Amino acid sequence: MSELLPSGYKEPFYKGEYSFNTGRVHQFTWVDYLIFAAMLAISASIGVFHAIKDRKKNLDNYLMAGRQMSPIPVGLSLLASFMSAITLLGNPAEIYLYSIMYFWIGLGYFLCIAGASHIYLPMFYQLQVTSAYEYLEQRFSRGVRTAASLVFVLQSILYMAIVLYAPSLALNAVTGFTLWGSVVAIGSIATLYTAFGGMKAVLFADSFQVLTMMTALLAVLIKGGMVIGGLGPAWDSLKRTNRYIWDDTTVNPSVRHTVWSLSIGGYFTWVAIFGVNQTQVQRAVTTPSLTKAKIAMWMNFPGKCFILFLCCFIGIYMSAFYENCDPIKAKFISDSNQVLPMFVMDVLSDQQGLPGLFIAGLFSGALSTLASGLNSLSAAVFKDVIGLYWKDKFNDRSARILSILIVIIFGAILLGLAYVASLLGNVLQAALSLFGIIGGPLLGVFTLGMFFPWANYIGAFCGLFGSLILLFWIGVGAAVYSPPTLKAFHYIHNCNLSVLSNDTIASMFANVTKVIDTSAPAYDLYRLSYMYYSMTAVLATVTIGLVVSFITGYTKPQDVNPRLICPFFDVIFPFCFLPECIRKPLRFGIVHTGVYGEPEIVDKESKSPDKVQSVENHINVALEVDTKQGKIKSNKIDVDVNSADKVDTKL
Repeated sequence: MSELLPSGYKEPFYKGEYSFNTGRVHQFTWVDYLIFAAMLAISASIGVFHAIKDRKKNLDNYLMAGRQMSPIPVGLSLLASFMSAITLLGNPAEIYLYSIMYFWIGLGYFLCIAGASHIYLPMFYQLQVTSAYEYLEQRFSRGVRTAASLVFVLQSILYMAIVLYAPSLALNAVTGFTLWGSVVAIGSIATLYTAFGGMKAVLFADSFQVLTMMTALLAVLIKGGMVIGGLGPAWDSLKRTNRYIWDDTTVNPSVRHTVWSLSIGGYFTWVAIFGVNQTQVQRAVTTPSLTKAKIAMWMNFPGKCFILFLCCFIGIYMSAFYENCDPIKAKFISDSNQVLPMFVMDVLSDQQGLPGLFIAGLFSGALSTLASGLNSLSAAVFKDVIGLYWKDKFNDRSARILSILIVIIFGAILLGLAYVASLLGNVLQAALSLFGIIGGPLLGVFTLGMFFPWANYIGAFCGLFGSLILLFWIGVGAAVYSPPTLKAFHYIHNCNLSVLSNDTIASMFANVTKVIDTSAPAYDLYRLSYMYYSMTAVLATVTIGLVVSFITGYTKPQDVNPRLICPFFDVIFPFCFLPECIRKPLRFGIVHTGVYGEPEIVDKESKSPDKVQSVENHINVALEVDTKQGKIKSNKIDVDVNSADKVDTKL
């Protein structure tokens, strides 16, 4: 900063070849392009390697990596799947546009990982599913399973379209590289290495890409802090620009970000992803044990917080740097999602290669999310739709080929939907709103099945689609009647007017003072914070589902397989320490046995999936012997004695 400011300029004033002084945005050098191309080449080569190495493996290996993966690559893949370019662009833009309240989402992350690891994940692991929606068939019906899977498909393709568009927009802003050429290039690479490399390629590519993301963020944070002069000047800037808001404890659900919306609302938003989303469940169950699956899941809490804090502090430095010359008002860029790439080019352009490293990190986030999503879409569509209704028409080889074709088809669809994403504005809010509007009802139907034994399949259908209709109504209404939000102050004191066009200068001063529209939208529901969308959807799904179930004939708890109900009060702190006399009635007649999350194991002698021994083999079951058919029958067991190599005599 300069002690002697030019006439009319205000502190802080930054001297140098920066955009607000020169009137131009820095461009990539050949070194930057080289680093960016190297990242794409490495990602593609991982897919090629596993496509060749595992070309003779079966469908289970293609979709589930043989269920023998180490928790480290699985944990990194879980982290990368939804810590995409949206996070890298959206989190700093959130600080720049509004305030530092978003730090509180870290508490929501902790609650989310705890809930996903100890409530939802054990259920999927003990059932050894490939598709998370297999649970819904066992709990409700085949139709509920297929309906939920198709809702997941809708959520995934819309989300991935945003993920594909956001970094392409950034690359276009800072390099001049054609926007749609970038969309096609990135979408094609992700589609091809996912299609031919399978789950292992996705896991190892994700691991490489998340490390690239973190390295790029660290480079931007360190150099940004050096330019600004450290955290002290940046913190002072927060106070001057109305961004120093971090303790809003308002209970009002219409306030966009509060401690409660970001922690409690954040829990429901993110547990819908880490707890029941096919993308995350499919990765978690590739580990050989539940303990390792939980380790992989818990790796995400420090990982997510590390990326969150890096992004938020970058946003703080970015806000201080552009305090007195807003690049959007100065027409250097057209979108808040482009502020971070411009900041990178301003502060890193004197170090050849570092801008390329950042863009490589940005696209690493996009590639990891696209690859994970496409792989999960393939598993969901094949297992829950095609394989479920036409299973006899496919052998293992044809099933794998079909799975590859599904990836390629959805990759092509994403390229078209990227245009829709260009119309959505703030990518972070758009993505999280999508998680709530579509992911929330899915979380609701799983919650209905796992916690409420009275729910039947009719209630599940009505709850799922009823909450979808409600949330789409709220979401579309909020988009049409945008609720008022308080933004940070954005100034133009230090913009070098001599290098700007007359039209730009006129528009800048025409918008110096902007009156916030505080009029209420048509319905109060439209004012609901987007962070509460998922929680609202869960409450709506459960309420509608239970009401319809009791009207149409509820399921008796004793008729439900205990393995399909979560023993919440027996496994969750602090309820698990309650006396048995209190916990017993809270089970509502469900008799839970064994360890929650332990899967059924195959008899090692027969190695047949049809001849399994439950780890809960101490249960006393009344048996009925049919000597004519040579079978032992009960309401739980149907074992063919003539063909079985071994029968558990403890039964």
